[in-house]
Amino acid sequence: MLTLFHTDGCHLCEQAWALVKQAGLAGLTRRCDILDDDAWLAAYRVRIPVLCDEAGRELGWPFTLAELQAWQAQG
Repeated sequence: MLTLFHTDGCHLCEQAWALVKQAGLAGLTRRCDILDDDAWLAAYRVRIPVLCDEAGRELGWPFTLAELQAWQAQG
């Protein structure tokens, strides 16, 4: 399972989600709005979008489709 930390109205977050879908990972990815949790807000306020895996690895924006695929393959 992957987590995409985002917030509504963030155009970079929308671009990241489009890459997640393009990589075929949308079904394995939950989206978490950082405004829903104080800890997420503190951790990701100026860093979103950030993709995380269950091991705690993070892929921060900006990333390309190739970088996303390579990161996911390493996990």
